[in-house]
Amino acid sequence: MKSENTSKKLNWAKHQKRWFGKWHLYLGIIAGAIVAFVGVTGSILVFQDEIDRALNPNLFEVIAQKQKMPIEDIVPLIRKNYPSLKIDYLMLNNFKNPNEAYSVLNLKSGGEAFINPYTGKTTGKRIHTSSFIHVVTELHRTLLIPVAGRYICGLASLCLLILTISGLRLWIPKKWKQLKSALTVRFSGSFKRQNYDWHNSLGFYSSPIVAILSLTGFSITFSTLVIPLLFVLSGKSPQGVATLLGAKSAWHAQAVPLPLKDIVAAAKEKMPNGYIGGIAFPANKTGTYRLDVVSGNLPKVGKREMLIVDQYTGKVLLNSRKDFPNVGNAYLSWLTPIHYGSFGGRPTQIIAIIAGLMPLALFITGFIIWWPRYKKQKKGKKPKTNEAALDEVLGTPTVEKELKPAKIKTPLPKLGRYFLLQFRSGFKYAIVILLISFIMGALYGLPSGIIIQPAIFVVAFSCVMVCLNFICALLSEIFNILFLLPFKRGSHRVTRYFALSTAFLICYLAVYMVLLNTGLEVF
Repeated sequence: MKSENTSKKLNWAKHQKRWFGKWHLYLGIIAGAIVAFVGVTGSILVFQDEIDRALNPNLFEVIAQKQKMPIEDIVPLIRKNYPSLKIDYLMLNNFKNPNEAYSVLNLKSGGEAFINPYTGKTTGKRIHTSSFIHVVTELHRTLLIPVAGRYICGLASLCLLILTISGLRLWIPKKWKQLKSALTVRFSGSFKRQNYDWHNSLGFYSSPIVAILSLTGFSITFSTLVIPLLFVLSGKSPQGVATLLGAKSAWHAQAVPLPLKDIVAAAKEKMPNGYIGGIAFPANKTGTYRLDVVSGNLPKVGKREMLIVDQYTGKVLLNSRKDFPNVGNAYLSWLTPIHYGSFGGRPTQIIAIIAGLMPLALFITGFIIWWPRYKKQKKGKKPKTNEAALDEVLGTPTVEKELKPAKIKTPLPKLGRYFLLQFRSGFKYAIVILLISFIMGALYGLPSGIIIQPAIFVVAFSCVMVCLNFICALLSEIFNILFLLPFKRGSHRVTRYFALSTAFLICYLAVYMVLLNTGLEVF
């Protein structure tokens, strides 16, 4: 009886043979190796601070004394003791740790000097750009390829998101009673069957976090697209914010820079409950001070805020707390912590490490599924149908089926009516995806007890992706109507894509507006 059950062929859904199956295959082949590499380096960077300190204890560690020197006092002392040391940025590292040194960065040379916060003396120096963590960071962000590498990695993040979504669609069985079989690994099966099961199971269980990491990775890389869209959706002009970010000090011939203590005092007045985590010093006579301020307990690494101050008058030119919309502050405070899992402490960091390794595991198991079939095709053998190939993987015999009569193509409805039909379907899909987005973010933060913020974050920044997708769909439909349909070469598929994208846009924007005025206050 048991052998009889195992010989039954699973009734997989028809959509497993459709276009998104090809997308999953081709993207996996083309971008799989890059996606896997970016994922592995990202897993290393989850504990980048801990690794850097473990590799360089003599640079970071100092003996705690009674009280650290205030920033406004230690900087003049550093300049007095080390006049040749150029200070572009002073980083307090983990300012709450009494045994940790400050560091001074020279952005032009890449040099980094470590300063004892109790004495103002150096504990050591290094070339920051040659450090292990910096090299891994550059591999993760750019593959060490100038200019183009950054965008290759960003597109790899997008490919990973598409691979995750298309993989889930391929995974769904036609009958829910087969769900258990689709979620488990049959260890009694052949190697091919076990490999196929591992690919499905790992892909399903890791999909919520992998999707979030790919979404945040794309948002970090393409910040020049994402940030303006966030401000537009929040009713603010991105040009106005760009003007604030590019603010300059009011220099004139008689202008004298203020002492650092006045700059710090101006910051404390605006954000009395914040800690200064770092200071960027003016690069020239019209340059400004940028103070990176950390406050609050959420995320667990602290809420990041920013002040830009005139070096001559002490006037605050930008205060992110009041000048940025809620979602802008969320971008500043939560994007990187969610990408590396630091927002929830150790539990979410461990989850992020595992999720970062998943693309490599899925690439290997996916390659093992694809390679034998590819070799047979290269040898000139007749390629199996999708169903026969699946039978081979599952170890089940192929059952010949009666030939079915060809389907008679029915004429498609008029373009307007067709758009409305697809638009209604799009609303159903959008509601389901919205719920899944909430659940994904909540699951990520659940082990650390931080549930609401990552759930809202995923939906808010997914809205940016939906907007970008709608722009692509709109341009495609305009081209379709103006240049293809008049010559009877138009495609209803393009109209369907536009209709679905429009439904997603309306649905996501409605939820985004609600979150913007309520939920995002938690940031």
